[in-house]
Amino acid sequence: MTEYRTYRLSTLERLWALSIGCIFCFMAIWVTYRLTIMAIVVTPLGLLYPRYYARAMCRKRRDKLRQQFKDALQALSSLLSAGRSVENAFISLENDLILLIGDTQSDLIRELRVIVNRLNSGEQLEVSLQDFARRSDLEEVGNFADVITICKRAGGDLVEVVRRTSQLIGEKLEVELEVSVLIAQKRFESRIMMGMPFAFVGILGFMAADYMQPLHEGMGIVLLTVCLLLLLACSWWMNRIMDIKL
Repeated sequence: MTEYRTYRLSTLERLWALSIGCIFCFMAIWVTYRLTIMAIVVTPLGLLYPRYYARAMCRKRRDKLRQQFKDALQALSSLLSAGRSVENAFISLENDLILLIGDTQSDLIRELRVIVNRLNSGEQLEVSLQDFARRSDLEEVGNFADVITICKRAGGDLVEVVRRTSQLIGEKLEVELEVSVLIAQKRFESRIMMGMPFAFVGILGFMAADYMQPLHEGMGIVLLTVCLLLLLACSWWMNRIMDIKL
């Protein structure tokens, strides 16, 4: 079963990440210093990019899974309101969710198929949901699984409790989605801000090489190095600020 807390890059993804990382390091140093040897020496730093890329892909997959889980809760609430039992609602949920998502091979669809297969094998629903919550490491899935487990053990109107819990979790996810959209916008703006100094230096280097020549020798190299380190520190700090755990 898939462990959503980690992401394993395929061979093609790893090669693509390595290429992008090495090319970026080479171009950034060459545009800044116009020293080919220095750019070649720094290029191996791009080998660290696949690790960052894997974390980004893991976060993207979990965000997509969270959004699909919100859609699943809405569909589940509708099925429960129609008078179905919780188990029968999960069995019928896949067809309704495919219409909402439009992807028959998405992570959540595969998880639903596993849950249904476990139900057909006689396994309890809460066991499958707890396993899914553990592997996904999503707070919403964990809360939903806890509600199912408590209701199964303590009794009560399970259908009404699950329906109400689905609505509350769905509203919470909608708020988090709005926040994530704002964060994504600011993250895009920060990337543009970090790229502008390289673009500015590169344009001046091509259009006014004589003007930029003092920066490529002597104390100019020291000044460029200090500015580059400050730019990297600023980029790291902005990423820390926008790394909001929803």
